[in-house]
Amino acid sequence: MKLLSIQVGKPKTVGVAGAANPMDREWTTAFFKEPVSGPVYAGELGLDGDGQGDMSVHGGPDKAINIYPQDHHAYWLKDLGIEMPHGAFGENFTTQGMTEDEVCIGDIFRMGPVLLQVTQPREPCWKLARRWRVKDLALRVQTTGKTGWYFRVLEEGIVEAPSEFEFVKCLYPHWTITEANQIMHHRKTNWQAAHELAECPELAQTWKTALSLRATTKTVASSEARLGGNDI
Repeated sequence: MKLLSIQVGKPKTVGVAGAANPMDREWTTAFFKEPVSGPVYAGELGLDGDGQGDMSVHGGPDKAINIYPQDHHAYWLKDLGIEMPHGAFGENFTTQGMTEDEVCIGDIFRMGPVLLQVTQPREPCWKLARRWRVKDLALRVQTTGKTGWYFRVLEEGIVEAPSEFEFVKCLYPHWTITEANQIMHHRKTNWQAAHELAECPELAQTWKTALSLRATTKTVASSEARLGGNDI
């Protein structure tokens, strides 16, 4: 897998307050990532010069670096008629050579001194749709499974593009990003799969919590049904 480019960006306010079209109204976002030339420090909480607009759902050690494969750009050009530049999906790393079908939760990659580990699929939010003025774009990305993924930083240091990732280890070959997306978004009543994925040690904590809650809720509901609900 190759690293084609690096993008970073801090939160900024764009748009026009009170605009008639909701797409034109004022909003604050760090979605607009700009290319970086030269070395960039990758730390536990992400890349130097990068930031997030809403820390309640973005950022943190499990979402230190956002990755999107350029391999999908041809699909989006055909689907949307938009030529997507690097950083179009708000990603920090634009890559080439591996997609969600090959990359697995827990996979470890090295780039020079930096050791990176895959933690979860990227979950696109409304800001992606707002950025490209396509109302259902986040849903399209989720539905197709062309989501990208996140890295946590196991060993900090300098990264630079273009360069190549060294694949170090695959810990859970059955937990591809594609499979994780399927369980989270499409096979929502497969309680056993939700439980098993939640037990993956290297999965991001937010996904562990969501999947565990789903599996637990089903277990409680099933037990109540067998016992006649709450009438005991």
